[in-house]
Amino acid sequence: MSDLSRIGVAIDASLLNKFDDLISERGYTNRSEAFRDLIRDELVRHDWEKPEVPVVGTVTLVYDHHVRQLSERLTGLQHDHHHNILSTLHVHLDHDNCLEVLVVKGKAGEVRKIADALLSTKGVKHGRLTLTTTGAGL
Repeated sequence: MSDLSRIGVAIDASLLNKFDDLISERGYTNRSEAFRDLIRDELVRHDWEKPEVPVVGTVTLVYDHHVRQLSERLTGLQHDHHHNILSTLHVHLDHDNCLEVLVVKGKAGEVRKIADALLSTKGVKHGRLTLTTTGAGL
């Protein structure tokens, strides 16, 4: 950080106390770094709304592998989008349920469509897309 700017912010004392407690729990040594992280997080979230912005992330799925042809459908979707899926991790949670985590990369719009297709596949019990920045814009 070459050019630092100092700013003043007026915050209600009780809100600031709660913020201080939170950042202390998370291991921040000062408010400045916590504020910078909050700002970065909001800038990244704002970028995700733009379909052309490059993102990386994970798609997490929990499903019953006994559901007829579910594994084949999920694998087929992954092969259809092999250029966006960098890696997968498959875990057997118990006799019936599996956890699958896919590392994805691409334009935000593409990645969302892939995640939507996977998450809406009949037999998927729960799932979530988690996005982050490639870091290039920060």
